[in-house]
Amino acid sequence: MIQIKSFTFSPIQENTYILYNEHKECIIIDPGCYFEEEKIALKTFIDDNKLIPVMLLNTHCHLDHVFGNKFISGAFELMPTIHPLEKEVLAYAPISGLMYEMPFDHYEGDIAYLEPGQIIRLGSDHLTVLFTPGHSPGSVSFYCKQQSFVISGDVLFKNSIGRTDLPGGNHEILIKSIKEELLILPDETIIYSGHGSPTNIGNEKKSNPFLV
Repeated sequence: MIQIKSFTFSPIQENTYILYNEHKECIIIDPGCYFEEEKIALKTFIDDNKLIPVMLLNTHCHLDHVFGNKFISGAFELMPTIHPLEKEVLAYAPISGLMYEMPFDHYEGDIAYLEPGQIIRLGSDHLTVLFTPGHSPGSVSFYCKQQSFVISGDVLFKNSIGRTDLPGGNHEILIKSIKEELLILPDETIIYSGHGSPTNIGNEKKSNPFLV
């Protein structure tokens, strides 16, 4: 069974997730640790719980979601795993960092790629890759049917949706992604977003002003 630990990192208040199981294997999703104390907090949780990181996933590659990629790669010998359409976004992240006056030590190395519908296994549990572009060209979400949750990145938030005014964003495509990939999930499905508090599919279908 998957347990979820969340951290909120950086001045941008990005949610970083660690998914782990009873065998102490874990997946790190969107490491947004920017300050040194945030990197220490993330690694301390992993070390204190004797977790074994087996994969580093990015829902997308805007700067606040990849601040910690290089740190995680160096600490645990992992490479980022992203959708192919996010490769250019990842390459642009350090330029965005300078524009936002948030320079960071950028990951440069091998990258693994995801495909829509791909199954990511964590012991006997698994996540399904959902292709949910619009906020970013290759945004993906990670859905666990067994435990009724989805890690949505910056696609869908509590009573809001991802912004589409950044390079590669597209409002029409984002709404299509939400309606065709996320709102079809069971109402009780918990949404763990890239920012803000969790919500669920049922609540967003009823009250999200961008969707009703």
